[in-house]
Amino acid sequence: MAKNPPLDPVAIAEQQRLAEQQEVQAAFQKGITALRDFIAPASLEYSSTHFQLGTRLARTYYVYGYPRQVYTGWLSSMVNLDEVMDMSLYVYPVESQVVLENLRKKVSQLEAGIQIDAEKGRVRDPGKQAAIMDAEEMRDKLQVGEERFFRFGFYFTLYAGSQDELDFVTHKVESLLGQQLLFSKPATSQQEQGFNSTVPQLSDQLQIRRNFSTGALSTSFPFTSADLTQDSGILYGINMHNSGLVIFDRFSLENGNAVVFAKSGAGKSFTVKLEALRSMMFGTEVFIIDPENEYQRMAEAVGGAYVRLSLNSPTRINPFDLPKVIDSDDADNALRSNLITLHGLLRLMMGGAQTQMMGGQAAAIPALSPVEEADLDAALIETYAKAGITNDPLTHNAQPPTISDLYDTLLHMGGTGPQLAQRLRKYTTGTFAGIFSQQSNIDINNQLVVFNIRDLEDELRPVAMYIVLNFIWNKTKTDKKRRLLVVDEAWQLMKYEDSANFMFSLAKRARKYNLGITTITQDVEDFMGSRMGRAIVANASMQILLKQSTSAVDVLADVFKLTSEERKRLAQFPVGQGLFFAGQNHVHIQIASSPTETSLITTNPEQVAQIEQQGEMAGMQGTIDLNNRLHPGL
Repeated sequence: MAKNPPLDPVAIAEQQRLAEQQEVQAAFQKGITALRDFIAPASLEYSSTHFQLGTRLARTYYVYGYPRQVYTGWLSSMVNLDEVMDMSLYVYPVESQVVLENLRKKVSQLEAGIQIDAEKGRVRDPGKQAAIMDAEEMRDKLQVGEERFFRFGFYFTLYAGSQDELDFVTHKVESLLGQQLLFSKPATSQQEQGFNSTVPQLSDQLQIRRNFSTGALSTSFPFTSADLTQDSGILYGINMHNSGLVIFDRFSLENGNAVVFAKSGAGKSFTVKLEALRSMMFGTEVFIIDPENEYQRMAEAVGGAYVRLSLNSPTRINPFDLPKVIDSDDADNALRSNLITLHGLLRLMMGGAQTQMMGGQAAAIPALSPVEEADLDAALIETYAKAGITNDPLTHNAQPPTISDLYDTLLHMGGTGPQLAQRLRKYTTGTFAGIFSQQSNIDINNQLVVFNIRDLEDELRPVAMYIVLNFIWNKTKTDKKRRLLVVDEAWQLMKYEDSANFMFSLAKRARKYNLGITTITQDVEDFMGSRMGRAIVANASMQILLKQSTSAVDVLADVFKLTSEERKRLAQFPVGQGLFFAGQNHVHIQIASSPTETSLITTNPEQVAQIEQQGEMAGMQGTIDLNNRLHPGL
């Protein structure tokens, strides 16, 4: 019987190579067939100290040394670091009986070592004494079930765009860990195993672990980061540090005031409208001063009141109205408080404070002289007295006077009264007559009220904002419901000393009446350049900084003590992203809204046109469906 000739090893290898080549060729011709082919990088190249993932460089580290005591939140500095990294924590439980046996042996060895040192006259070793104390404490806690034992591994991979950037980032992270007595090393010649250990596939290929008890392990909880999530409040957006939710109640801070700074188109009005919409779901009343007609669609969608103020509008607001307060202290001071407010308003109407350079510095020149101030004060008191209103709260229900009544009082009194009357005439019988010189004809009882002042002349707009603020303030003092007051384009008030002072006084007193004031502006330099503007920011416990112009970044970085990384990003944020400050904490936030919310509050022309088009199509489809039901044969 003939034997088969032995197979040539070279021929076998060649056949295997051809088979593998055919398999690869078949897979290539078949194309992308799995999800991993979509997400896989273009290339992956390993070296001893780092690896290259596509065009990005990366390096994996492991932590091998820990201090004797670790504190809660020691990992938060890593989680909140503004660098791209992957982190993996591996926890392996160990049977308590095994640990107790090992600890017993270890204590015996340590005590024997101490005894030998004593017999030989050596100096006491503090390290051995501390080790015995720790071991005995752990034995006691393990024995009664107070603690358990674990093996803990901590690895992280850092990413960068270049070798220099990678070296800078790794030095930064090593220094950060070293400050807490945590010692790390790169996984030299094990970068592949390190990368596999940090990607989310639950594969600990480095196997570099440290013994941890339950208490020590709990301090490494990875979500003790710069988090602004509370049990109550509204959703503002997504925390970009850790992808958590920013759920916050602004009234839980020292005060409920907020400021929003952003350049045009960065999303400041969208952010405020989203907050107002969500606050209303919890029963909060919202007042909005709208100078650009941006809030009408939202008001109509939720059934809010929309008050349009213009010289042609029938709406009238009388600045002489007194609040109907219940608090006895506020009732006694109602007239006096409104007189002080009217002083500021009338100074604004008569020209506002003028600014003049004196000694190289800007100085405010009052619109009224001391004599004119005294005559105006006497005229105001007399005007109220003619209407039967005095300091007695029982007289405050009488019909209040108007600016026209004040004009008549000034015209017929001595001193500077006639001159002051002439300066007021344009508001009584002149160009601006009617809108603020007659009795109020609005009695608003709605959860959302928007005051539109877009159609007012530029000269009348700050006066209107002042009067509307006072009207809202009087309503706020009537009862202490939770309310939000949104002042858009607040820089228009900051241009005048009296209106800025009034705005600041509201910000200081708002907390007492359960009112939160939101100040919005895009003119950061002028707002922060004002003494009152900076004071308003200081009295706001919540601040939102969205994308800024380059010139505004330096101003805000100085005021809010931003880091160099935050300063750099502030001018580069995409629309809807920014810094969210709440008390002493702040996070990088992405404002998030649902499609329904977006359709109600967006002012983007493209989105508005698309929504209107969808509405028309839905209306047409509804008409067709109705016709089909009414005339099924057609």
